[in-house]
Amino acid sequence: MKIKIINKSKHELPEYKTAFSAGMDLRANLESSLVLKSLERKIIPTGLYMEIPKGYEGQIRPRSGLASKFGIGCPNSPGTIDADYRGELGVILVNLSKEDFTINDGDRVAQLVIAKHETVEWEQVDELNDTERGDSGYGSSGIK
Repeated sequence: MKIKIINKSKHELPEYKTAFSAGMDLRANLESSLVLKSLERKIIPTGLYMEIPKGYEGQIRPRSGLASKFGIGCPNSPGTIDADYRGELGVILVNLSKEDFTINDGDRVAQLVIAKHETVEWEQVDELNDTERGDSGYGSSGIK
């Protein structure tokens, strides 16, 4: 699949790091380093603009290494980039640790996954087919 992209950053285009990677790393595009304080959220610019085809979305996901080592995540994960959005890709990051976290220009801050999706057409009915599970939810299957 080819996707049109404008790169106004100082960095290379996102790329897959291994042959079977689902996501491509997004890099911070900053004039100067910024500090993300404990429990603070900021939108990190990437300098990237893209034209995602109809029927697809971009999903912005946290990087597991940042989450496990530093407590840095994406609070709306996955963030959705709709096919009709043409603005700059931004990454919302949150610092869930007790320590300040510094983000430098070029740091890999999130992953981008391009995913196919369907557009639904609702069919309003008076009842749904029954299943064994029924309306059991929220912990109904237990812990073990």
